[in-house]
Amino acid sequence: MNPLSTARLQLQRWWATPLLRNVVWAAAGVLASGLLVLLTAAAWYWSDLPPLTKATDYRPQQHLQVFTVDAVEIAQFGTERRLFVPIAQVPQTLRDAVLATEDAQFYEHAGISFRGLVRATLANLTPGGMAQGASTITQQVARTFFLSTRRTPERKIKEALLALQLERKLSKDQILELYLNQIYLGQRAYGFAAAAETYFGKPLAQLDLAENALLAGLPQNPVHANPVTSLPRAIKRQQWVLQRMHKTGFITESQQTAAAAQKLHIRSPSVIDVHAEHVAEMARRAVVELLGDKAYTEGIRVVTSLRADDQRAAHAALRRAVLAHERKQPWRGPEEHEKLPQDEAQTERAAALALKDQRDDEDLRVAIVLRASQREVVARLAGGETVVLDGDALRWVQAALAPAAKSDIAIRRGSIVRVMQLPETRAKGKVLAWQLAQWPQAEAAFVALDPVTGRIRALVGGFDFNRQNFNHVTSAERQPGSSFKPFLYSAAFEHGVMPETLVEDAALTGPDGGAPTWNPQNSDGRFDGQISVREALVRSKNLVSIRLLQHIGLAAAREGMARFGFDMARQPQDLTLALGTGSVTPLQLAQAYAVLANGGHRVLPVLVERIANTRGDVLYQAAPAPPLDDNNRVVPARNVFLVNSLLADVTSRGTAARAQAALQRPDLYGKTGTTNDAVDAWFGGHAPGVAAVAWMGYDEPRSLGDNESGGGLALPIWIDTMKTMLRGVAVRVPEPPAGLVRAGGDWRYAELAEGGLIERIVATGAAPPPQPVASAPSR
Repeated sequence: MNPLSTARLQLQRWWATPLLRNVVWAAAGVLASGLLVLLTAAAWYWSDLPPLTKATDYRPQQHLQVFTVDAVEIAQFGTERRLFVPIAQVPQTLRDAVLATEDAQFYEHAGISFRGLVRATLANLTPGGMAQGASTITQQVARTFFLSTRRTPERKIKEALLALQLERKLSKDQILELYLNQIYLGQRAYGFAAAAETYFGKPLAQLDLAENALLAGLPQNPVHANPVTSLPRAIKRQQWVLQRMHKTGFITESQQTAAAAQKLHIRSPSVIDVHAEHVAEMARRAVVELLGDKAYTEGIRVVTSLRADDQRAAHAALRRAVLAHERKQPWRGPEEHEKLPQDEAQTERAAALALKDQRDDEDLRVAIVLRASQREVVARLAGGETVVLDGDALRWVQAALAPAAKSDIAIRRGSIVRVMQLPETRAKGKVLAWQLAQWPQAEAAFVALDPVTGRIRALVGGFDFNRQNFNHVTSAERQPGSSFKPFLYSAAFEHGVMPETLVEDAALTGPDGGAPTWNPQNSDGRFDGQISVREALVRSKNLVSIRLLQHIGLAAAREGMARFGFDMARQPQDLTLALGTGSVTPLQLAQAYAVLANGGHRVLPVLVERIANTRGDVLYQAAPAPPLDDNNRVVPARNVFLVNSLLADVTSRGTAARAQAALQRPDLYGKTGTTNDAVDAWFGGHAPGVAAVAWMGYDEPRSLGDNESGGGLALPIWIDTMKTMLRGVAVRVPEPPAGLVRAGGDWRYAELAEGGLIERIVATGAAPPPQPVASAPSR
């Protein structure tokens, strides 16, 4: 008997057995009933499926991004970070990694993989087997766009039905494109392009095999395998992805081995390359004003006028100056005290928990003291590093380390303090040296703009945006002090005064020759008698400025100052105008110095260059700067030249002499400003291609300290920033414009070259009392 006949006979005998026949019929009935139930459920849910519009007309929510003019990102706004990348621009390596990991038969099935379904079912039923899902990429797209994450039979049926519909409506590449751009990958990153920026700090196109494999391992559990918080688990998952890629034929064994051995460099989420938080907020408001709530979901890109290197330099210089000032202040005590266990084995965990919710800072590092004596302090940083402070680093806080120290300032085990790395050791690459520090109470601001175009090159609105988001550059109206004097001198030059004019530097007298009701002084406490206008500005003589204002008259002075763009309603209507007792913001003062920098033209500040949507459509474009010609000139060119010649002397041998000494170039022009009791410290000035102003003070006005001044506090910010902004910029010393002649050892207007007008002494008569003011500037 042949084998076929034998098999047929055995089947007939088997079927003749009643028990087995009944089992088969029962199984068939169950299968048919299950199929009927499944078809009934599918029919029931079919009419309840949501429309596919969200997927077929895909409009991804994309966050608002803010950039410098040289394409460095400075901020993101929106609950979801997403960068849409068309499928054609997705690297093949990433596609292969995702397919190998999530759905190797993606291009073969019709939305549901029956092979995967069987495999997952067997794995789930096997004792001790690892639970597996059976969702294809299409099903995952269906779930992501239309369904909840709850594991219910209803969701699984709807997921399968939606997958079948998606496969009918969209191509495979379109479905994969949806998946790659929509899936959540941890750290608020949605889609692989956003994840590439989040975890590696670079575009998707620049990722290598090892990095692509790590990202491809995230969709299954982006929280568990988050490379920022759980790098070992993320790498373990990455190794599995590489194995799958090799098994499915996407990579060779040697490629797998090399990628598996490669060290990954994960970007810290706290790293900010360019600190420009105040600028980012200004840009955000501009977009909201233009688009409303759509600002955060349409993938809007804002390009600002900032230059990345300039902004970095300004931010670092400002913080350095404020921290240097804070080192002169008394120690105010630890920020908090935590009780640490005496058991050293438990100390590390307790210290970590104590620092967990403390906000760290890149300069002022938060730390908890483990041991403290007058000779040595040992502290643990939030990142786990232990630092030792001794010697000069503790001199500032010796009183707080004494056994009998007052409780509010005492440094002891468990004290939460700030430490910072000594600047000189950071700069010279020596072994790290640390010192105790404290969060500063003083604030500062810096702004620099291009005097030809008005484009803002750098803007730092305060020491730390997260602690104080008030923008001091645009909104802090403070007394400018002597930094305001150049604009009075400009007005005087249009009324017969020249740099060589002699003015009496002497105390004011009352109407009857006696003591005046207002008795301003010079910052140096001296009166020098007859002094030239040039020398008076170089030495910031207050009494000379007052007499210049007397000589030309209040109305003429105000008219001349208004040409520089000041809000004259914010300036006093009396002789204190000469001393800068009005109100200006750093940005307004920078605009005024820009007039001196560009030869006499007013420019409007520009921060937002362009706003565009994700398709590249320009929604807003800043107007180009108007040409600098006589049609828009507000101050004569020869007037500007004279003022600048005085300001160059200020930076070479006057109150700002350290400017030329530090930068070693003659084309620096500016003026310090210090108000009474050193409440406000300023420096405003310009150099080739830039006009800039620095300010320091307290939000609640009070003295910055005895012997403090604009030259000591604000000027260092300006100098340190200019070291970067003027790098590679050629020295430019302007030629004297028409209408000037050299006579009497100085420059004069040509029509005043002859005669004695220039040589006369401005009247020294009695000064009328001014209106009362809160304070009067000193230098």
